[in-house]
Amino acid sequence: MTLEAMTLAHPIVATHQGILDDATEALVARRFYTRYPEVPSTRVYGENAAADGLAAYLAHLDGTYAGLLSQPTDGTFVGCEVSPYGPTLGVRYPRLDLDAALPAALDAMTAWRDAGARVRAAVCVEIIERLHARSHEMGNAVMHTSGQSFIMAFQAGGPHAQDRALEAVAAALLEQERVPESVVWEKPGRDAPIRMQKDYRIVPRGVAMMVGCNTFPTWNGYPGLFASLATGNPVVVKPHPRAILPLAITVDVARTVLVENGFDAALVQLAPENDGEGLAKTLAERPEVKIIDYTGGPTFGAWLESYGAQHGKLVYTEKAGINTVVVDSTDNLRGMLFNLAFSFSLYTGQMCTAPQNVYVPEQVSTDEGVLSFDEFADRLAAAITKLTADDAKAIEVTGAVVNPQVRANSAAHQGIADEVGGRVVLASREVKHPAYPDAVCRTPGLVAVDAADQVVYCKEWFGPVAFLIRTASTAQSLELFTATILEHGAMTAAVYSTDEEILDDARDAAAEAGVNLSENLTQGIFVNQAAAFSDYHGTGANPAANASYTDAAFVAGRFRVVTSRRHV
Repeated sequence: MTLEAMTLAHPIVATHQGILDDATEALVARRFYTRYPEVPSTRVYGENAAADGLAAYLAHLDGTYAGLLSQPTDGTFVGCEVSPYGPTLGVRYPRLDLDAALPAALDAMTAWRDAGARVRAAVCVEIIERLHARSHEMGNAVMHTSGQSFIMAFQAGGPHAQDRALEAVAAALLEQERVPESVVWEKPGRDAPIRMQKDYRIVPRGVAMMVGCNTFPTWNGYPGLFASLATGNPVVVKPHPRAILPLAITVDVARTVLVENGFDAALVQLAPENDGEGLAKTLAERPEVKIIDYTGGPTFGAWLESYGAQHGKLVYTEKAGINTVVVDSTDNLRGMLFNLAFSFSLYTGQMCTAPQNVYVPEQVSTDEGVLSFDEFADRLAAAITKLTADDAKAIEVTGAVVNPQVRANSAAHQGIADEVGGRVVLASREVKHPAYPDAVCRTPGLVAVDAADQVVYCKEWFGPVAFLIRTASTAQSLELFTATILEHGAMTAAVYSTDEEILDDARDAAAEAGVNLSENLTQGIFVNQAAAFSDYHGTGANPAANASYTDAAFVAGRFRVVTSRRHV
């Protein structure tokens, strides 16, 4: 049976053909598209969805995650998750036996490879659809491992992550189907043409490892997971030790769907660990692992990049960066201030896309008059204070602090200001959570410094720390913008100006620095956000990340093409 016939024979293809067509068309057009509604409304998800999702989450606590007991295990268990809101999760996960799991993954790869790109894509869609049905459960799991508020955890951990997963599947399908299955090749000759039959076969690279992060375990994890799986590679999912549950649910669903559709569950396996065990390094050094997706700190990310280059492994990383805003002028001061205040406050700045450095000249022209640097700083501080004044409302924006380092950063404003003679424009304030008294919730703080004070603002302060940097002019702001991003990296950048020439200069600066740029955001879109199927997340063109969700380069390297040819 030909590969095309095998593909058409599998019922899962017909089931999800419409979804794949819609997703690939949207990706090519870069238009608005979402398969999965982001609002947890009863009208969308049903009257009982919230209660059922919470019950499903609670059922995981203080017990063994039974859905993973079918994995190869050494008989021991791990699990050290504590919610940033206070409670200990108490979930025990079977430790993966690597010496059994990795050969099993390679054995499973053959049938998965031979199924063809469209079957693989359709099976991946089914996995995503099943995950979508469990979005409320996932929202609770992400909330209590990342510290996001529930609404944000539901959106980012559920529908938004699912859209990113579907985007990766669509991108992988497009790249694989650019290669025809078979052609008849003719070369003109003196007496008769030379004719050959040429068959092209997509082959995977090998076992992939996806290293999850604490803050966005699914949103950051799904692109690599589904890009590898859709291109024929088995995946070992190595979650962050403090955010295992969301990816355990994911792997459990994936394994179930794979078996139901005639494939080996070993194509997706979970490799959990306790804090400090260093399992990611152990896995990276295994010869079976050929692809690595990583989101996390720059030190280990740089090691992975170097080790991968030396040992022929494909490594995709997202590391630290210094996201930057250039303020020149605005015709909507209130809109700009609210947009910035929300961007700083959202999830307490614990996003790879959250702004940190704001370059502001001595004077800012606005629709409310010309503001000095200090007046602008005070107006921004007032906007943040207004947004976060009510604790009950503030926590829905800020969520909880995810780890001790962020807590330390949030308390460091005065020390930073004293170090360089700056001014604390707004101190970070503790917010009391009405339901979780042990949660540490903080509002963002602002420190005003001079352009010369690069010792403090030219490093990432993950969390609720932002700098207002006084510059001599917008031209200097753009120079610093370019130089700091080229050296230190950034995932996002923004500019505010009413001058078209300055906007052109900012676009040129962003292109030189290799960073995506948002211009004059004053409405319901924020610099932190990236829309699946339209916005590229990162560029891979500066030190913050060597890859982009989801461009062709993110998927095309995960497979190779082998040709068989013969005379006709």
